[in-house]
Amino acid sequence: MAIIHHKPTTPSSRFYIRNKAEVSDKRPERSLTKGHHRKKGRNSYGRITSRRRGGGHKRLYRTIDFRREIIDVPATVEAIEYDPNRTSHIALLKYEDGSLSYIPSPSGIEVGATLLSSNRQIDFQDGNRMPISFLPIGTKIHCVELLPGCGAKLARSAGVGIRLMAIDPVHATLKMPSGEIRIVKSSCRATIGTVGNSDHQKITIGKAGRNRWKGRRPRVRGVAMNPVDHPMGGGEGKTSGGGHPSSPWGQLSKGFPTRKKSKSSNSQILVRCNGRKMR
Repeated sequence: MAIIHHKPTTPSSRFYIRNKAEVSDKRPERSLTKGHHRKKGRNSYGRITSRRRGGGHKRLYRTIDFRREIIDVPATVEAIEYDPNRTSHIALLKYEDGSLSYIPSPSGIEVGATLLSSNRQIDFQDGNRMPISFLPIGTKIHCVELLPGCGAKLARSAGVGIRLMAIDPVHATLKMPSGEIRIVKSSCRATIGTVGNSDHQKITIGKAGRNRWKGRRPRVRGVAMNPVDHPMGGGEGKTSGGGHPSSPWGQLSKGFPTRKKSKSSNSQILVRCNGRKMR
């Protein structure tokens, strides 16, 4: 895939960089799509609980098969399609029995390729899915399960991949894209290779209007507000705030830990992304 810089014939195209995505221009598979109601940051009472959300273009939700439970049945890649709900592209698979499904498109996969998902050792090919215990150490993998049979939870974004560091009869040690090192059951399944559309990180939107198309509303700085509206507001003349950056309700916005304390997942982390050892 190529990155395209536009000739600045308009102000919005001066800094616009897009990805020349080699994706199909056909409509998504009707049987695998459904309507998607976007809450626009509101809860069940209609009150805004997450600011700066609303508007945006309508989207159809593509049902993604993160489990790939059709075992030992070859599937042919019918198309590589764009998905507005995620950063990666999606691949439309057609199995020999005629069933269809979407999966996150692995890097390097082209239309016509044959992929396979199994609970045993199969060919070492990008896009094939099997238990981690059958993979060689050093393999790049994605769409990794946290628990056997729960479906892919790790490494699903564009361009990411997890490095397989070590395997024992029970556990496998993985190095995440962030540098975090964690363990999972070696019977968990994973897909060989990295997720496609790696050039997604190089895209620039070029103008504020494209954020509105995505459903992202403008953000007002706290220092530009009045003291009644924000802890960092007010001041004679222009000020840069004072004190620690925070939300309008006083919650710290930089350096404040927000990760949920989930025993089932956090207990499997060996080294944090900041290098801190957990055991």
